[in-house]
Amino acid sequence: MSRFQVLSDGQWSLIEGMLPRPTGRPGRKFSDARVMVEAIVYRYRTGIAWRDLPEVFGPWQTVWTWHHRMAADGTWDRVHAKLTAAADAAGLIDWSLSVDSTIARAHQHATNTTRLTGAGSNYTNPRLEPPDHGIGRSRGGLSSKIHQLVDGNGLPLVALITAGQANDSPIFLPLMAQLKVGRDVGRPRTRPDAVRGDKAYSSRAIRGHLRSRGIKAVIPEPDDQKGHRKRRGSRGGRPVSVDRADYKNRNVVERGYCHIKQWRGIATRYDKHAVVYRAAVVLNAVIAWTRLLTRQA
Repeated sequence: MSRFQVLSDGQWSLIEGMLPRPTGRPGRKFSDARVMVEAIVYRYRTGIAWRDLPEVFGPWQTVWTWHHRMAADGTWDRVHAKLTAAADAAGLIDWSLSVDSTIARAHQHATNTTRLTGAGSNYTNPRLEPPDHGIGRSRGGLSSKIHQLVDGNGLPLVALITAGQANDSPIFLPLMAQLKVGRDVGRPRTRPDAVRGDKAYSSRAIRGHLRSRGIKAVIPEPDDQKGHRKRRGSRGGRPVSVDRADYKNRNVVERGYCHIKQWRGIATRYDKHAVVYRAAVVLNAVIAWTRLLTRQA
């Protein structure tokens, strides 16, 4: 396998049937789908500009067009959904989930477009470009934030992009709303066994949502919330119980972000549009799931 190739033949066979194919209509010659995918992966692994792609991949404009179209029409989301459904059918998903976010610095090439300051991101449909393009100003400057729900093995099930200054807590419910793992029979699975999160996810809304759905919350309580509860006396409610042994397993999401940021084009955001940048995050997850499924085959 050369340095220009990441996907093995087994991995490619899992996703080949879900990617664009020749239509048979007259026009330009159809570009090889595998070459295009490898080119997209190479660009994000190395963090180079699109126009600097090696000639082995063909015209860089064609590669960019493929990536933009597949990001806009949700191709990678459909591929990801198919792979997670196959993994669940094989019993490979650990339904004790972990949630967290990570910051990605936005390069100046990603920020030279009009942004509606203060506009919110769109969580109901990740394929719609949000008015703020998922870029905001945090302590480190202009940045984006990647939010993920991962299974107990650290493999991503849901990914959303927000501005860098966005708090983690309000994004939890949109993440849960996007959690849908298909099954051969019946409705998709949307309810995990447990959710692990750090103190940023400790809120009444989150705990109430998990409690109402019978999901175990493994989320510690911050000191300020403990103080508020104690000051209210009997009206403050019962102390929050946390499974400390299970909470140690939350590190899978942290380690997952370490792997994701080995792709330099994700560790630093160069894309102007959040939809395109998120597609790269989902593509990274697709490769991780294909790697697992081929190992188990």
